[in-house]
This record gives sequence, structure tokens and C-alpha cells, in this order.
Amino acid sequence: MQKKIDSLKRYASARNIYSMKNNIYNQPFSMVQPENRPREKLRARGPAALSDAELLAVILNTGIKGKSVNELAVDLLGLLDRSKDIPPVKEMSLLAGLGESKACAIAAMLEFGRRRYGPFSARIKYPLDIYTLVRHYADRKQERFISLSLNGAHEVLAVRIVTIGLVNKTIVHPREVFADIIQDRAAAFCVAHNHPSGQLNCSAEDQEITERLQSAAHILGLQFLDHIIFSETSWSSLRETGILIDRES
Repeated sequence: MQKKIDSLKRYASARNIYSMKNNIYNQPFSMVQPENRPREKLRARGPAALSDAELLAVILNTGIKGKSVNELAVDLLGLLDRSKDIPPVKEMSLLAGLGESKACAIAAMLEFGRRRYGPFSARIKYPLDIYTLVRHYADRKQERFISLSLNGAHEVLAVRIVTIGLVNKTIVHPREVFADIIQDRAAAFCVAHNHPSGQLNCSAEDQEITERLQSAAHILGLQFLDHIIFSETSWSSLRETGILIDRES
């Protein structure tokens, strides 16, 4: 427990950036204090201080009449969350206010990031390692159910959003979770989902899907490392709480 507390303290400042208080996307751009605007925040505090939507707003630079760059960034982020890979330029350009030129810039940025910094080199040793990779989804107002494919050394091969749910509920079927994990030729995996309410308690639905995934993983010969429930400020490991238990061979 002390190790978890100490680890969370190290990430306290990073977690605070995901607070939805004074969210700039709920205000007209002209009403946002200059120091809270994405570009000014990046200049003063660095890119790690920005949310996903704020990073996209910096890249997009401008909006259109009747739609601010922040609103456009939120729309684009929703499309990216729903896509398992980089969306085609044609699909992105269909978003009102984006256009082909900006869609090309976004596609190029995403591909460059994948070439330059992927595949993942992170290794999952503790639940906090999972939280570190998915915590930027914590500010979403709907649940995101996320899978992490791992090799035999528990190095991360891929991180994907499997499903997007309602405000406080997402429906997950094992076949949706395992489709990409099997394609990755993974040896192990873990899953995570955010609770927009901020509560980290494991619901009956959370326990049920964990048990179903564990049963399927046993049949497929995959190691199910953990299921993390997370919020903007913390996380809970279903393995640490005893809900996820390895099945006997």
C-alpha cells in the first residue's frame, strides 16, 4: 500500500492536468484566461501538461466560423478514440471545420509519432505501469474499455480502445477484446477502463467481464495480468483486490 501511495505522489502533478474544473471546452475561447489556452500552457509548462484535446488544438491552430479550434479538437479526438488505427484522410476531412489540409497534417503527425516512438518499449511490472499508459483517457465523459497487448516479457505491443460506452457503462464482449490481442500474437494482456464518476469501486458488470475474460484467456493460453479501473486521480487493480485470480491449469 505504501508503495502505491508513494508512486501516486510522483504522478500527482501529472494527474492534476486532467482535472475537468474550469474546462476550456465549456467556455468561449475569448473567455479563457490566456495562461489556460493550449499554446500558452505548452509554452509555459511543456506538452506533458496538456490533455489530448489540448494537444490537438495546438496542432489544428484555428477553427472555423461558428466552431472554435477547441470544439474541433474535441470532435477529432472522438473520431480518433473510435478508430483502432490512423483514420483515412478522407474520413477525417469529413469533420466539419477540419478539411483535407488539416486532415493530412494530423495523419502525418500520427504516423510520425508511431514511427519515431513506437512500438511501445514500456514493460508492465506493476498496476501503476498500466495506469501510466492509459491515464490520459481519464477525462473522457464516457467509459473507454482499453486493452494492452503484451509479449512474453510483458513489454507493451499495442494499446487500443476496444469499446466506448455510455456515460457510466460500457458493454464489452470477449471476442472484441481478444480479436486484436490474438492478431498481435501476444502472450499476455491486461485491460483497463475509466469511471467518469470518479468512483473506483468494482461493479457487478466489471466483475462479470473480468471473470469472462479470465475464462477465455485460460482457453486461449494467454496470461491475464490485470484489470485496472481508473479515474482522473487514482486507480484500482482488480488483481490486488482479489477479484482477478489465476485459474488452475
